[in-house]
Amino acid sequence: MLFSELKTKAAHLLRGETAEQQAFDFLLKKGLKPVTRNFHCKQGELDLIMTDKETLVIVEVRFRQTDKYGSAAESVTRSKQLRLIAATQVYLSTQKMNPLIRFDVVALSGKGNIDWIQNAF
Repeated sequence: MLFSELKTKAAHLLRGETAEQQAFDFLLKKGLKPVTRNFHCKQGELDLIMTDKETLVIVEVRFRQTDKYGSAAESVTRSKQLRLIAATQVYLSTQKMNPLIRFDVVALSGKGNIDWIQNAF
C-alpha cells in the first residue's frame, strides 16, 4: 500500500483518543489499575475499565472544547448512562467475576481541566 493510500483519522477522533489517554494517565496516577480499554459490544462502548482496590470502575471519558453547549460532564445523559450499564452487563457476562461496580466520568475541557466524578451514577 502506498503512503498516499493510508487513511487518516478524523480530527475529532484524534482529539477523543488524546482525551482518553489523558484520562487513563490521570487515573493511573490516582492509583487505579487498568483492566481493558475500548470494550465494544452491540450496546455500546466502555472507554476504560479499571480497578480501584476491590471495585471494578467503568470510566466514561468525555471531552468538550468549550462549555458553550454544556460541559463535558453534562453530556453524559440518562440514555448514555443506560447504554453504559447495558454494555457493562455484556462485559460482565464475558468474565468470571461478580465485583462491586462503580461508574465514573472523567470530563476534560479544552482549557486542560480534568474533572473526575466518582460514582457519577
